[in-house]
Amino acid sequence: MELQKIDRDFTICRTSGLNHIDFTREFVFLSKTDDEISLVCESDYVPPDVVISDPGWKALKILGILDLGLTGVISKIAGLLAEAGIGIFVVSTYNTDYILLKAVNFDGGVQTLARNGYAVKMDSGESRNPS
Repeated sequence: MELQKIDRDFTICRTSGLNHIDFTREFVFLSKTDDEISLVCESDYVPPDVVISDPGWKALKILGILDLGLTGVISKIAGLLAEAGIGIFVVSTYNTDYILLKAVNFDGGVQTLARNGYAVKMDSGESRNPS
C-alpha cells in the first residue's frame, strides 16, 4: 500500500461556528455533531473562533480510491504505530483516509510503516520503501 506525505502543517480544533472556516483551502476536514464542530485545517488557516486547538500535526494520505467495504486498512496502520508508541488522528473521506501524526513523531512513524511494507512518497518524489 502506498502513502503520500501531505506537505502541510495541520491543526486539530473545535470551533464555535462555520462562518470563519476557509473552505477555499485544499485541506479542510469538518465534522459536525449535536454537541460539537470539529475541524482539521492547515495551521496557517485556523479560524479565529476556535474553542480549543492542538497544532503540530503532519499527514499521510492513503493513495488510491479505497472501496467502502474494505476492512482493516486503518486498524493495521494504527496497530503498527501504536506498537511504536505513536498516536494518530484519522480522517476518512469518501475516497480514502488520512492519518495524522504529531510532527515530532512523523519521521519515526514513516520509518515504522516503511519497515512494515508501506511505501511512503515524500515531498521531493523520493519514496521510503520497505527494505
